[in-house]
Amino acid sequence: MAKRRKKTKKEEELLVDLVEVQEQTQYFLERNQKYIIGGLFLAVLLIGGFLAYKQLYKAPREKEAMEQMFKAEQQFQRDSFALALSNPGDQYPGFEGIISEYGGTKAANLAKYYAGISALRTGQFQKAVDHLESFKAKGNITPAMANGALGDAYSELENYGQALSAYEKAAGMTNDFSTPYYLWKAGMLAQKQGDSAKAKKYLEQIKSDYPASVQAKDIDRYLN
Repeated sequence: MAKRRKKTKKEEELLVDLVEVQEQTQYFLERNQKYIIGGLFLAVLLIGGFLAYKQLYKAPREKEAMEQMFKAEQQFQRDSFALALSNPGDQYPGFEGIISEYGGTKAANLAKYYAGISALRTGQFQKAVDHLESFKAKGNITPAMANGALGDAYSELENYGQALSAYEKAAGMTNDFSTPYYLWKAGMLAQKQGDSAKAKKYLEQIKSDYPASVQAKDIDRYLN
């Protein structure tokens, strides 16, 4: 018959500590049971409410916003920017109406980009800045285009420092088509401001990194 090993003092102390922790935990749970259950119930309500909000309110609202915006997009594609901005016809809202009526939706965010471009094309440069600054873009191409348009609007407002910063951001979204274009714009603006060194830097980057681009074809003329 195997002998049972006698517990050491350290093991006995550890066992006592574990028993005390278990008793304290049980006491805590019994004393705060209603609060714990209430907290769990509240968590379930919040999660359920969030899911219900997405399914019953947000998703249909997103769909409605996109449906309401189609007429303004149609006018935008026709280059009817003034109509697209505020009165596309058939009692549909323009991009500004979508922004105000469906705030927080993806459609309203997209409408900010459309509205910014429309305002830029109709000479409303401060309005273009306001819309484009609030537009949240994703990816590489759309942020480049938005920042490029923002640079144009700031340039028209003669805010050349902000314009140059926007062109730099647009050029920083690496893309073989848009990057050399916005580097060229940044270079021309820097030259206009009398900063030949900065202009040269932008143009030399086009020549070295994007030799096949349209802007690179006449780059030596500009550099000289």
